[in-house]
Amino acid sequence: MAGRLGLPLVVKPVNEGSSIGISKVRAACDLEEAYVLAVNYDRAVIVEKCIEGPEYTASIVGEKALPLIRIEAPQGNYDYQNKYFTDDTKYICPCGLPARKEESLKALALNSFKVLDCSGWGRVDLMLDEKGDPWLLEANTSPGMTSHSLVPMAARAVGISYEDLCVKILEGSHVG
Repeated sequence: MAGRLGLPLVVKPVNEGSSIGISKVRAACDLEEAYVLAVNYDRAVIVEKCIEGPEYTASIVGEKALPLIRIEAPQGNYDYQNKYFTDDTKYICPCGLPARKEESLKALALNSFKVLDCSGWGRVDLMLDEKGDPWLLEANTSPGMTSHSLVPMAARAVGISYEDLCVKILEGSHVG
């Protein structure tokens, strides 16, 4: 795997969230240990090229992508610890990108959401590589919805209250 994709790699359980079971692998000899960790959380494990660069998230509500949020975690490591237990991670909205670049990334996120047959609301995470090219990381169809979660944060940036966001999500839902 390391020969085909190169190093570093990311090994993660397919159906887990919050960065649980994820490992960054910088040496081929560490691949087995990373796999063993990931398979504890899901029988399906994915190995992908590690993209290192600025991380963004696009919240989707209905047919619209909300403003991007740039995530700055300590040492670029947006892991479980830095998501939930430290105050060192910064969430920047507006994200600081030129408007044209942000709109392009929002369109990419929205399109990927649709291509994956997702609907209603969710979040698409992405990173920019050293050339500024986007890499889609994942689509989250059930993101956090606490008052300090990323979807409500993006909604607040465009004047949508938490309560109004919940109503919009409910209005766009369907059963069956």
